[in-house]
Amino acid sequence: MIDSNTVLTGQTIAYTFYVLAIMALMGWFAYKVTRDGSRKEVKSAIFYSFVGFLVVLGVSLHIVTHETIPWKSMDLNRAEIKADKVFHITMANHEFQLPSNKLIITKNEIVKFDVESKDLTYGFGLFRSDNSMVFQMQVIPGHNNDILWQFDRPAVYSIRSTEYSGPKGVNMIVRDAVEVVE
Repeated sequence: MIDSNTVLTGQTIAYTFYVLAIMALMGWFAYKVTRDGSRKEVKSAIFYSFVGFLVVLGVSLHIVTHETIPWKSMDLNRAEIKADKVFHITMANHEFQLPSNKLIITKNEIVKFDVESKDLTYGFGLFRSDNSMVFQMQVIPGHNNDILWQFDRPAVYSIRSTEYSGPKGVNMIVRDAVEVVE
């Protein structure tokens, strides 16, 4: 799977250029409408051509970025995908109960994190060592809460609650809980 940091960087660059193009249109239009002197009108053909270009660019950008989301195909085809490993994790009383101290995953294995809450709504997030998030999901009591993921490189990850569950929730961190090995 493409790393989510790569996706975020690409989307940041693409959407920044898109917003700059929109701002250029607004600036050009404002300049043409408010300037004194020549009394030239904004040519509607040029204006609407630029607006049309921005619409096509925006829709294209959304389609392209939609195709770069690394977990999309796994989510859409999850009925046909069998996980190589399943980790059953329980959350209760502001604590994670893991099946073992460290969850060991082999590179390129498809892993299913099956997470259950016994009392409150929590978040389940996996974080890199630099504290950037790999993925997260909301964990609601009495509901099926699972996520499939494929890790493409060795690393060590921490688990954190990503949902506000009261003042005690801030301490819901298990450092170095997941290790991906060759």
